[in-house]
Amino acid sequence: MTIASFGPQTHMCVGLLGGSFNPAHQGHVYISEMALKQMGLDQVWWLVSPQNPLKSKKGMAPLEKRVKTAAQVVKNPKIRITALETRLGTRYTADTLKALHMRYPNIRFVWIMGADNLATFHRWKDWQVIFNMCRIAIYHRPTYALKALSSITAQRFRNKRLPARMAPVLKQKDNGNWIFLPIRGNTLSATEIRNRLEHKE
Repeated sequence: MTIASFGPQTHMCVGLLGGSFNPAHQGHVYISEMALKQMGLDQVWWLVSPQNPLKSKKGMAPLEKRVKTAAQVVKNPKIRITALETRLGTRYTADTLKALHMRYPNIRFVWIMGADNLATFHRWKDWQVIFNMCRIAIYHRPTYALKALSSITAQRFRNKRLPARMAPVLKQKDNGNWIFLPIRGNTLSATEIRNRLEHKE
């Protein structure tokens, strides 16, 4: 079943992993599979962004190529590769979440991201709105934990943070609740992969 075939009456809990995926790699797969396991999600949707407003267009592969590469990396049928933001006509995460809530009112969404994104989350458009629109799972990344947990966003929503042991029930909590999960650190990054490819390593 494709995402397009899901109707408004569909009842599921879905993790959303947004990003440029330039390119997609095993770090993305690892986080997605941990989310499926730790939080008991039905699926994880990768939202391959047409263009991240906070990232340069320089070196950004075409959307079609990034989607194709992601599909080659993913083997788990519960991880779906999408270009939903193109179909929805949205550019910013807050607008994407609003559109998804309207299209799938009965699906409970969990926004998934790495600790590096939490550290700079206050730079996102309508960042406080985003936090109140879904549940959020933050995954540890090496060297970012301290910056993330002392960030403006973490401090603003510190009263909504749940302990890691409550990961299995996060999907049942109200929007605005978030959790920090100290999983095995994965240093792999898309930037490093691109640099290696450029130097033919």
